[in-house]
Amino acid sequence: MKTLRHLLRLSILAAALFTLSAEAQAPADVRIALVIGNSAYIGGAALANPANDAKAMATVLRGMGFDVLELRDGNKAQMNAAVVKVQAALKGKQGVGMLYYAGHGLQVDARNYMVPVDAKILKVADVPQQTVDVNSVVEAFKTAGNRMNILVLDACRNNPFGSINTGKGLAPLDAPSGTFLAYATAPGNVAEDGDVKTGNGLYTQYLLQELKKPNARIEDVFKRVRFAVRKASDGRQIPWESTSLEDDFQFNDGKIIALTKPTAQQLQAEFNVEKQGWDRIKDSRNADDFYAFLQKYPRGTISEAAQARINLLSKPTLVVQGAGADRKDDAYTRAVFRLGDEYELMSYSTSLPKGFKLVQRVTKVTADEIQVTTNGEGVEIFDHAGRSHGAKGEGYSLSYDPPQDFFPAGLIQVGQRWKLAYNSISSQGTQTITGESRVLARERVTVGAGTFDTFKIESITYSTIATNPTRCHFWITSDVPSFIKMNCNYPGGDNQTVELSRMKRGT
Repeated sequence: MKTLRHLLRLSILAAALFTLSAEAQAPADVRIALVIGNSAYIGGAALANPANDAKAMATVLRGMGFDVLELRDGNKAQMNAAVVKVQAALKGKQGVGMLYYAGHGLQVDARNYMVPVDAKILKVADVPQQTVDVNSVVEAFKTAGNRMNILVLDACRNNPFGSINTGKGLAPLDAPSGTFLAYATAPGNVAEDGDVKTGNGLYTQYLLQELKKPNARIEDVFKRVRFAVRKASDGRQIPWESTSLEDDFQFNDGKIIALTKPTAQQLQAEFNVEKQGWDRIKDSRNADDFYAFLQKYPRGTISEAAQARINLLSKPTLVVQGAGADRKDDAYTRAVFRLGDEYELMSYSTSLPKGFKLVQRVTKVTADEIQVTTNGEGVEIFDHAGRSHGAKGEGYSLSYDPPQDFFPAGLIQVGQRWKLAYNSISSQGTQTITGESRVLARERVTVGAGTFDTFKIESITYSTIATNPTRCHFWITSDVPSFIKMNCNYPGGDNQTVELSRMKRGT
């Protein structure tokens, strides 16, 4: 039973979720957008829609109160001059700076470049000289002293310069402080130029629709766009975002809204509403039901569970190319347990300072579930999206509704935040776990099993049977389904650290 208690504690940790609740609003700030759309490339590299995209985007942003500098089919000199002009207009205003770029984009050595229409690139060394570095815009905004920066890059089309190898799509970057980065598709992948009939690229088509909606908050806008594009492309194109924003932004009136951590009561109230809709679709085999749920609750307490369900029903067909790395990771399905996997975890706590060993073995894999046995006593049930459905042992059972997960369902990025809630149901009763989490940083961590490049996640979770929250840090990697390290402070004052001391991957 000692093992089961440790299993329960590890299972009930509940990852989860930062969200945004707060009504402290600042007045509308100065908002200036640089909008560039390049279509008229030479030598067979022309694109159908970017110039149209820029024209439509400029019109929508002006209607929202942005001052817009619009450039279509710009050469390098014109693009550089536009960056300088926008920087000067923003300098000292503590405003909001925005870049929207549609056209060809390239990556070289983990840097992303916008391609002017007059570029003649014959070798990789030509790229920095003949293109405009996206980082130059980031630096211009930083120098201007903006409160908030928004960069939208619909620039992941196929490399038109076949004689050079610069890597597919754009490179993944962590957003600098105070910045929201939005990409038309996942790193190392290609965005669709769109339907000539609509006159817009696939990504921009949906972005324009979302921006026109009332009370369009920045994270809601881009999450809804991501879901819509993924659905429309059958998983071939999945937009992604990287953010370091500490505030929310409302497009239609330009207000920056201070974010505060939601209370346990607020999270519980959200969960109660969303759970009714979830119960109607949770057993559905139709991915459209979960897309509709996400459009309604893009930042909800069950949104990660809905995304994971879509991953099971319609697995994405793209891979992520790491910045400057040769290896590729599946963009929206992290590593999951395989038959024959074995993970040894050492757990140390205030009550057990000498440590306690947990050996997890993957003992069964079927089309629907994965069984992980711990110390030969308890069995935890996972699905192929990595979510735990519960645990069972001699005279004991536990289930989660929705399934519980420590990690987000999609591509992990520094600054990412999400919410999660579920009911934990056992013979001892039912408790509801709610919470918020955020990816804090990338960290290189050494434990008994080796040295790993990890993401550090901070989670604060609440239980309906505890007065105080549980505060945890997790270190995870996309290569290993188990966490690499975990440290938690529990309501009763107990502190627990768990480290991966040994592992063996199955087949």
